[in-house]
Formats: sequence, structure tokens, C-alpha cells
Amino acid sequence: MNAPHKKETPKDDQDFKIPDPVALGQALLQAYEKAQPLLEGYYEKIGKAGYSDNLYDQGFDPLNISESYLEFLDRITADPQKFLELQAEYMNDWTQLWQESMMKFLGQDSKTVIQPEKGDKRFKAREWQENALFDFIKQSYLLTCRWMNKSVSDVEGLAPQQKEKLALQTRLFSSAMSPTNFFLTNPEVLKETMKTGGENLVKGLENLIEDLERGGGELKIRTTDDTKFQLGENIATTKGRVVYQNELMQLIQYEPTTKKVFKTPLLIIPPWINKYYILDLRPGNSFIQWAIEQGHSVFCISWVNPGKEQEKKRFEEYMEEGILTALSYIEKETGEKQTNAIGYCLGGTLLAITMAYLAETKKKSPFASTTFLTTLLDFEHAGDMKLFLDDDQIELLDKIMEDKGILPGAELQKTFSLLRANDLIWSFVINNYLMGREPFPFDLLYWNDDCTNMPAAMHGFYLRKMYRDNALIRPGGIKMEDTPIDLRKIETPCYFLSAREDHIAPWMATYSGTQIINGPCTYTLAASGHIGGVVNPPEKNKYCYWTNDETPKNPEEWLENTTQHEGSWWPHWQDWIKTYAGGKVPARKPAAGLEPAPGSYVKMKSG
Repeated sequence: MNAPHKKETPKDDQDFKIPDPVALGQALLQAYEKAQPLLEGYYEKIGKAGYSDNLYDQGFDPLNISESYLEFLDRITADPQKFLELQAEYMNDWTQLWQESMMKFLGQDSKTVIQPEKGDKRFKAREWQENALFDFIKQSYLLTCRWMNKSVSDVEGLAPQQKEKLALQTRLFSSAMSPTNFFLTNPEVLKETMKTGGENLVKGLENLIEDLERGGGELKIRTTDDTKFQLGENIATTKGRVVYQNELMQLIQYEPTTKKVFKTPLLIIPPWINKYYILDLRPGNSFIQWAIEQGHSVFCISWVNPGKEQEKKRFEEYMEEGILTALSYIEKETGEKQTNAIGYCLGGTLLAITMAYLAETKKKSPFASTTFLTTLLDFEHAGDMKLFLDDDQIELLDKIMEDKGILPGAELQKTFSLLRANDLIWSFVINNYLMGREPFPFDLLYWNDDCTNMPAAMHGFYLRKMYRDNALIRPGGIKMEDTPIDLRKIETPCYFLSAREDHIAPWMATYSGTQIINGPCTYTLAASGHIGGVVNPPEKNKYCYWTNDETPKNPEEWLENTTQHEGSWWPHWQDWIKTYAGGKVPARKPAAGLEPAPGSYVKMKSG
């Protein structure tokens, strides 16, 4: 129900007022005069240096949207009555907004026609609620977004993937057109411009030029102050040694902090789309450090950041030179024939493939238990990522990888940023370029910017066999070293952890893993997203998680019968894994090894 709005009396002299046009004009003129030399210098540089080559320079359309859009227009013309109904509803909303806004302009009680969605941080400044002009701008924008979204969702006759593509493209467009992204329609920017005499715009232009130069002519937005972080000093600081390495990975063994440890070691297999230290950002939120404190002997794979010399590395090499080699070393050093393993995201997919391969080759399982963090095994409903990967787009990616031998990490990062455009793109456009501020030093965003490349052979296989063909869930659909594998032959006890707001590995898609694997499965759902749901230390007492001892076929049925628990899922996992961790033995010290953790592979930057 629409809540009445009563005009409030200004509380202090900092309340927003419409800027004096003369004063605003002078501020803009001063900013222009100071910015002119910066622009001239930049134009001169790019005239000499040119632009870098990247996917977008070669016609990369991340959604391949044109065909879907033309089909959408055809469907609208085929059913004009439906479109007219949507138009009429939209006009009725606008009429109501005009009426309520006029009441507010006159200082009378008024009602809010539409509110931002929960969690939308763009309109948190009080001017968006209290100032009649900006409240009108905000609501008119939200009404238009709702109309566009309904136009796409209500159209009939489109293929599901076409509709999903259009829905995502609509969200991206509406995010880009938000009034918060523009100088004259953002009250905070206007206030800052008047306060600084336009210095914020000059500084913003300096930031913009720096980001363009960093990207070689392509805009590469800074999301954090990366000068504040140093691997091994204030990030990825858990003590340990690199005890083994090959061309594909370094194996880190961490120093124990307890006198005794569980008999069964713990191996962490991170994704190679990102770097492992998401699980070891800093002492206050390091899952690795916490697991050590619980008494685990922790080993972790740190994948190489591949260059052209690794272009022929396949999924098989990641299995053999990664997981199987790490297990051999752990058995040799600890004497234990079984290990508990954690696979995160793509690392979890590789872990399941490895388990199925070992089952197929009749080898005794080296795993006492396995934990899958936000891991897709069934890619049928793989979320927004799948929308970027139709045949045309995969073929274009193949061409790029054929030339370079890798898919550059920066291209993957762009795709992930598009999935959270308001948080990872537009908020920084406002902060860096309109407000003229430096980005805040944030460890999670430093990690997010520290992107990795993908070997051509591995990545082409991954995109086709899993995202496009969804072959992993079919018995024999995927072969490892010419051996057909079947996930249904996995009998190891498994713990699945997914996140309710995860757009990369949607929880209903990850849930199907409990129906594929034949071992006993425990499924836990955390609040937040792909990262926040996983990296949630108990001390923060943040978010919550849901459990259900049963794993029925339907994920919605599972959710209906869950129990909600406040705080972190970490202790719940610890209670589960103790069953498979064995008794206690004297703590194991890592060998001198090759170098201290975090090692040299994690410090390799993408070109």
C-alpha cells in the first residue's frame, strides 16, 4: 500500500536547494577552464599511442542481442492490444505521479507511487525523498524501468533464452540511464559542485583520463586504491610454505596454530577464474585461517595465471597436474590415504569431475568427504552467465583465444561487472568522475580486480561442454583422458553450500547436485551472494543460513521446510566435517619447501 508522505521542515542549513544558475554556471566554467589542458594532453597521447585491441574492438556483442530484439519487435506488432494495455497502465501511473508530485510541490501531504527495490543504494541520499523535484525524477525513472521490464516479461512467443537476454539487456540499459549517473540529476553531485566551485569535476576528469590511460584508451575504472594492498603483507597473510609446484599450480601447506590437528588433511581447490586468496583476504575474514584454528591441516592450490605457454592446457591437466598431484603429495607427506576436499565454484566442478573419473577407473577414492561451495554441476539454469555464451559468442571467443592462446582476464572481468553493473560500474562512475573522489581501499575489490587469464584449450572445452551442451550431467557426456565419466557413480559424502542471491551459480541450479551424486548429501543455503555468502566469518554475526536434513527433488520444497539460523554457516560445516576428519594427531609442520606463502604464482598479473 502506498505510504503517505508529509513534507518535513528542513533540519539544518545543509538541506539541498536548487543551485543558483549563475553560481552553477561559474562553477562549471571554472571546471572547464581547468580541465581543458587535461583534455588536450589526453587527445595528444591517444593520437600517438592508439587503442588496445580487445573483444569489443572486434565487434564483441556480449549478449548477441540484435536478433532477439528484432524478434521482440515482431511479437509486439503481432499483438498490439497487449502493448496498448501496458501503455495505458504506464500512463495511469504517470498521471498519479504528476498528481502526487504536485501535492508535494505545494507542501501538502502526498503518497509515494513507487519505491526503489530493497537493497537499491542509489537513492539513499535524503534529497531523493525530501526534495519534490528529485523525488519526482526518481519515481519517474523507476516507473519507466518497471514499464520496460514488464514489456519484456509479458511479451508472448519469445524463446526463453531470448526473453532472458532481453530482460538482462533492459536491466543494463536502465542502470546506465539512472538519474544518479548524470551531473544535473544527482543532488549530491550538484551540492558537491557548488561546495567546491567545480573542483570535483576537474578531479573527476583527471581520474577519468588516468583510467583511460591505464586501459590503453579503453576505460578501466578503478574500484579500489590498490596501492594500499600488498600480497603477503596485509592481504593473503596466513603463514605457510609453498611445498610443491609444477607448471600449473603451487601447493601451499599452512602452519598449524594448535598443538594437535585432525588426522585427515584438508585440501582447498579454488577456481582458476579468480585467485585463491578470496579465502584468505585478511585475518578477520580468512576462511583458511579459521579452518586452521579449528584444527585442520590445511593445504591449498594456488593456480598459475596462464600465459600463451599454457594455451594447450586442458581440463585433464587441471585434474592431473592440479588435484591428483596435490593428493599424491599430501599422502606422501602425511601418510594419510584420504583427504577432505573443498572445491569453490569452478574448483568444485573440477573436483566432481575428478571424483567421477576415479570412480570410473575403479580407483579407490582418496576423498573422505567433499565440500562444494557455490558449485554448478547441472548448467541447464546457470544464471545470467549463460546468456553471454551462445554459439556466435563462443566462436568469437575462440578466435580471440586462437590469436592470444588465452582469454585475457580483463574480458572475463567485464562480463562479471555487467552482472552487477550498479555496484561494480556505475557507483564508481559517480564516486570517481562526478564526485571527484578516490575509491576506498577495499580488500574484496582489490581481489576482484586481480583477474586471471584462461588457457584456450581448457576454456573452449568448458564453455561448450558445460554451459552450452550441459554435458556433465549426462552419463558419458564428458570424457577425461578418453574415459567417459558419470557423476552418479560418486558415493563420497558431500556438503553443498550455496548462496541465495548468487547470480553466477544460482542456488536452485546448484541444488540439483544433491540429486545427481549418490553419496549422502547435506545442502546448506547462505544469505547474500557468490562471495558474501561464502566469506562470512562467525565473529561478524552477519547474514544467516538455512538447513534441512532432507534433500527432496524439488529445491522449493527443500526451502519450504528449512530451519533458519543466524550468523555464519562455517560452524555448521565444522560440525559436519568432524565426522570425516578422524582423531587428533600431533600438528604437522610444513616442509621448508620452495618459498613462503602466498607464493609467486598468485602474484602473477594478467597482461
